Amino acid sequence: MSFEWHKESHLQWNSMSDRWQQNSEEMWERGSRKTILPLFTKHVDATNGPILDAGCGDGYGAWKLASQGFNVSGIDLSDEMVKKASSRMKEGLALQFMQADVVRLPFDDGIFAGILSINCLEWIESPLAGLLELKRVLLSGGVACIGILGPTAAPRQHSYQRLYGKNVICNGMMPWEFARLVEENGFLIIDQEGVYKRGVTDRMAGALSLELRQALSFMWLFVLRKDRD
Repeated sequence: MSFEWHKESHLQWNSMSDRWQQNSEEMWERGSRKTILPLFTKHVDATNGPILDAGCGDGYGAWKLASQGFNVSGIDLSDEMVKKASSRMKEGLALQFMQADVVRLPFDDGIFAGILSINCLEWIESPLAGLLELKRVLLSGGVACIGILGPTAAPRQHSYQRLYGKNVICNGMMPWEFARLVEENGFLIIDQEGVYKRGVTDRMAGALSLELRQALSFMWLFVLRKDRD
């Protein structure tokens, strides 16, 4: 039987959805994702227009943004993730979720003022196809915050079995590779920062070059602006 990346990704993320939900609050409030929304909201205001959370998981990050007054649409390939995310929709919040594939988004061109996509593009067969689809639905001059797993990230273990010729659903990129990819495909990097494992202080990382900071990171966050058409 031939390997179907899309189908296998859907199955694996469905199977991981319970564990993911158990950890999501910790990640967004105190863990590896706690700095993402402060960075994103430095560059995007709720009055700018709607936001897409691409690869929203159980919806915790999207819910936090909506709680700050943003109009947020979250999409995820996993229907189990979307079920969990949909439980966060409450009266008074501009928040909605749907199952969708990041390489075939069910939205018109240029309708989002901002995009949040954290650890999503590494999990699709063609990260470039996903990046170009995000670009398509982003307004000219709009802002995207994209998180890429750094070299020290434990989730990179999901790609290890490729060394034995086995099929995997993790298409890891180095931060420098992603930086080059976005700059070659119509984005400007307007801000960036690293997320590090415990034991790495801001003072330690700040003394290093950009290349070495990226090499030490658990996750690298890029804030991108779409070149105006």
